[in-house]
Amino acid sequence: MPTTRALTGTVVALTGATAGIGRETARLLVADGARVALGGRRVERLDALVAELGADHAVGVPMDVRVPADNARLVAAAIDRWGRLDSVVANAGIGMYGGILDHSDEDLATMMDTNYAGTVWMVRAALPALLAGNGGDVVIVSSVAGFRGGADEAVYAGTKHAQVGLAGALDRELREQGIRVTLICPAGTATEFAVGAGRIEDDPESAEWLTPEDVASAIVATLHQPRAMRTAIWTLWSMGQGS
Repeated sequence: MPTTRALTGTVVALTGATAGIGRETARLLVADGARVALGGRRVERLDALVAELGADHAVGVPMDVRVPADNARLVAAAIDRWGRLDSVVANAGIGMYGGILDHSDEDLATMMDTNYAGTVWMVRAALPALLAGNGGDVVIVSSVAGFRGGADEAVYAGTKHAQVGLAGALDRELREQGIRVTLICPAGTATEFAVGAGRIEDDPESAEWLTPEDVASAIVATLHQPRAMRTAIWTLWSMGQGS
């Protein structure tokens, strides 16, 4: 019977770490014995999370995933501190809801660059270190909108479709080199994601949604899989959500 993979001592780079799914993933990883290089835009939150997790277990890098050099700095921070990189979780993302004319060109460009280009730059930055370590994990946090976008999320869904296509092709490209590529696709999750951009804070409907801990547990579970197997796509809904 295959055994699960222990995460103790492994090193994970994680973007979008200062809130929601990213923050809960960092907490679960450290609880499982992993070390985490955390990327995020909000410096105060990043510093607070590193302080919570402990400097022996976490390092924070203020960054913008839209900038290739920032992604490279996150990987370099992991290697400088712990001498290796085993996994990368490309989690940073922006959501905007409404019709296709409801947001400015600048705001939509920011979302497109963050959600798709930011994923590409993170994978490209991490891959040399993963290959040097004889394999590893690439986890891309996308959305069920990547398979069927709703009427109020056309541009957002387009960025998620792009991540789905990227992950599938990467899986076919990298599997034989020992790299597992996993696409995590949650339905609506009760975070501050898209608040003020089509969602409202403390939306009563969010009581039926997934929690950040739900999605974080799925991310960590994929990393625990035996190395002889992989999960290519994992879609998640709460029991209260229709699919």
